[in-house]
Amino acid sequence: MLKIQINDYFFAYQLEGNYNQPAILFLHGFMGDRHEFDAVIAVLSNYFCCVAIDLLGHGDTRSISAIASESNYTMASTANFVIKLLDKLKLQPCHLVAYSMGGRLALYLTIFYPDYFRKVAIESASAGLVDESARLSRQKQDFLLAQKLENMHSKFKAVALPQLQTLGQTNPFALFLESWYQQSIFGDLRSHPNFPQLLAQRLNNSPLELARSLRNLGLGTQRSLWDKLGEIDNPMLLVAGELDQKFVQINQQIALQVRFSKLEIIDDCGHNTHFEKPELFAQKILDFLRN
Repeated sequence: MLKIQINDYFFAYQLEGNYNQPAILFLHGFMGDRHEFDAVIAVLSNYFCCVAIDLLGHGDTRSISAIASESNYTMASTANFVIKLLDKLKLQPCHLVAYSMGGRLALYLTIFYPDYFRKVAIESASAGLVDESARLSRQKQDFLLAQKLENMHSKFKAVALPQLQTLGQTNPFALFLESWYQQSIFGDLRSHPNFPQLLAQRLNNSPLELARSLRNLGLGTQRSLWDKLGEIDNPMLLVAGELDQKFVQINQQIALQVRFSKLEIIDDCGHNTHFEKPELFAQKILDFLRN
């Protein structure tokens, strides 16, 4: 693990591949971390310098101050931190690959900092909620989940993989994760042979930090970006899983508005295509970036 200080935070990141090759920045989804794309990076690092970071509220990225300011967790502030990281590492312009929550952030970055990115690949992401009542309803839902995460914070204790099966019934965060991945958008993800490893990795997060992220970077809080999609000139690959029809439809709509975009539907996958079929996902990214 590498760390870099940006303002009052130490950002955790990893760098794989040759620093002299074109760079790809990877942004994980909610409850993920810099290891989200490890299997994909194992392939792409043969051709690119791959940099994956822990976004605010996730993994090992931490505030230097005793009390973290919630204003730092907003979309605009998080994007500003990412840009400062790219400046410090001298990685601009780079390619961008992002998933779900990270994909929403990637859309924001592409719109407001277009010169920092060459090509952008976004997996299972939305441009926000246009309808105000729908946005407020989602915000209420996100805030309730954030409160639930905060309530379990004092009881939470990171669990190593061999302990997961025995402690899964008593660890409140493990139970929360089990419930989270029962959502229909994830399809058959829970039957994947590597699903226990995914849960174990998610358990490395702090519920308190996740709550801060959810309140400030959640779908209910972010501004809609739909009216800005037509401004994007960066070549964009949109990826969605066949079994995640909600996001197939959302990305079909995004593809209609982003000028130089292509939509790839991954067969027999839900929301998390890069986890379910990492080799295929990596090949799609490689084809997009090299052509």
